[in-house]
Amino acid sequence: MRTGTAADHRGYFHQAGFYASDDEFLALVVPFFTDGLAAGEPVVSAFAPANQRLVRDAFGARSDIRFIDGDAQYLRPAGAIRQYRAMFADYVASGAGQIRVGGDVPHPGTGALWDWWARYEAAVNVAYDDYPIWGLCPYDTRTTPAHVLHDVRRTHPYVATATGDHPNPAFTDPVTVLAEPRTGWRDPLERQQPLMYLTDPSPGQARAAVNAVADVARLRLDDLGGLEVAVSEAVTNAGLHGAGPMDVRIWAAGGRMVVAVRDVGPGPADPFAGLMPVADRSSGGRGLWLMHQLCAYVSLQREADGFTIRLVAGDQHTAPY
Repeated sequence: MRTGTAADHRGYFHQAGFYASDDEFLALVVPFFTDGLAAGEPVVSAFAPANQRLVRDAFGARSDIRFIDGDAQYLRPAGAIRQYRAMFADYVASGAGQIRVGGDVPHPGTGALWDWWARYEAAVNVAYDDYPIWGLCPYDTRTTPAHVLHDVRRTHPYVATATGDHPNPAFTDPVTVLAEPRTGWRDPLERQQPLMYLTDPSPGQARAAVNAVADVARLRLDDLGGLEVAVSEAVTNAGLHGAGPMDVRIWAAGGRMVVAVRDVGPGPADPFAGLMPVADRSSGGRGLWLMHQLCAYVSLQREADGFTIRLVAGDQHTAPY
């Protein structure tokens, strides 16, 4: 039986695992799930299709593992947090003393932009700590870039191996990680002149500018509507909490639209901004949370001369980052 220390840990026991073959993946996941099933714990498998098939084949047609679509669960970080917290609350309300979850967190090796998933891996140490969760995040070292593996090692308090689970000496306090400046990803469209450039616009003017280039972007109606709301919230936040001047730049191409809202303020003080909902709208936190729910990608970029919120609607451009 697998040796672990989560039984003595209250809250979220968050561990990473590393593998370089299907057999090594199963050597991490099968004992982890098997021990949970033997203890009568809820077990949730939220892997992407290839790894989900491996788990299904290993366990057969078991009705006591909850299989959920990993691609849908990990569509957006804030959405993943919201959905998981609702699931965990339901399990606890039903009497669960511990819940085991394994899932594939997206990264550039799987075609996703990493910055907001790096923030996710740090933030969930706090976001899930209200619940008795034992979580396993396996990363395939054949496809995961080195800078992602570096972030993974800093955001997981424990490391899983085929023989047991160990404290991770590289783990760094989530607030420290989230407060660090990061080199924000920029869409290749930004190498061109923006289609729209506005200085100190009102939220209505910013929404009108998004609509003015909608035919170029050819977004789905729900993506366009979500971007309108997100841009309105970003401009409102910059006006209320930032420092002028503020500018809005918009780029578009078939299938996507990129909007950058920049002011010369320091950005939000809350390191978890956007990833967790807040009740106090006056702080700007609720608007940031809505942006993270509605857009295909959101980045919060602090630089010496200002702060930029970058919003992408439609298809992400998955250049390596």
